[in-house]
Amino acid sequence: MKVVNHNIEADLGLHSYRKGINKFSDLTNKEFSSIYMGNRVENKNNSSIFKSDTKTLPKSVDWRTKGIVTPVKNQYACGSCWAFSAVASLEGQHAKKYGKLVSLSEQNLVDCSRKYGNYGCNGGYVTKAFEYIKDNNGVDTETSYPYVGFDDECHFESRSVGANVTGFTNIESGSEEALQQATATIGPISVAIDATDFQDYHGGIFDDKQCETGSMFLHHAVTVIGYGVDEKTGAQYWLVKNSWGSDWGEQGYIRMSRNKNNQCGIATSATFPLV
Repeated sequence: MKVVNHNIEADLGLHSYRKGINKFSDLTNKEFSSIYMGNRVENKNNSSIFKSDTKTLPKSVDWRTKGIVTPVKNQYACGSCWAFSAVASLEGQHAKKYGKLVSLSEQNLVDCSRKYGNYGCNGGYVTKAFEYIKDNNGVDTETSYPYVGFDDECHFESRSVGANVTGFTNIESGSEEALQQATATIGPISVAIDATDFQDYHGGIFDDKQCETGSMFLHHAVTVIGYGVDEKTGAQYWLVKNSWGSDWGEQGYIRMSRNKNNQCGIATSATFPLV
């Protein structure tokens, strides 16, 4: 009934997005959160900070049209969103610099970055994933080290490296202006969000009053791959790549309200790798 009532209200113009019955509908919200949301956020690190300036930015950006975004992937019942977010932003940066889109291995990060403070399917940090990749001189390709969705022994092979990083840069915390500029000029950006109410999301621009306070429960990591403005309503949105498969949301993506009080904390802990 919750989904039906929400959609009736959406038809009346009271909501900008619709809910639907999906593969997560049999789970309680607590079960859903404990299984699929494994992001952790560092209080401080020594990364440089990206800040906004007065550059004129395009009205809309979609990095998929530039060929630097891999198809939506699926983390399955493993709290490895942090690995998928780190890999997605690195795939974008690598493709932007070298002109070749390579699908990279999340499983490599799940299995091999524990000594950096990550916990595999029990959660981890995007920034610590980048630290591991830098010290390890790369992360393997998806083809050579495929995803299995559970914690396994590390079997990284240096001959199968698909990309490397030299470090990472954090974006000015809480600044949607800085996040917009980074998205437009740098490429796909790893972000941390409160995704508590994403369970039933089906389509439209996610705009939830309970998520308007720049929530500090940043337990899910995703990747901003663009932004835009809805032609009918004028609503501004972020274009976000998730890791719950292409059968969730809008073919695996979600549009989230932009410039709406840092919706779900999307600009609170944003970062991108340096290649």
